[in-house]
Amino acid sequence: MFSIESISGMVLPATLAYVEVTAAVEEVAPVKLWMHLLAAVVFSLIGIAVLAACFKLMSKLSPFSIKKEIEEDQNVALAIIMGSVIIGMSIIIAAAIMG
Repeated sequence: MFSIESISGMVLPATLAYVEVTAAVEEVAPVKLWMHLLAAVVFSLIGIAVLAACFKLMSKLSPFSIKKEIEEDQNVALAIIMGSVIIGMSIIIAAAIMG
């Protein structure tokens, strides 16, 4: 069984090791944080650009004006389909970005 002395003898070295590791990590953490934030912003912009390009491509390939059909003619079915396509492309782009 463990006695109080043996437990305190294990806790102090573990605490000192934790403090040393934390101090080493805190010096590197801001740099890694900025790198990760920059990567997130870049990948977000790339994802938004790809999503916009897919939407433009769908607009060009359709035989009618999507804007006119949804806004003026109140075509709910087309709005649901376009929303589904946007959500589907967003999921695909997110999966590609996450690797």
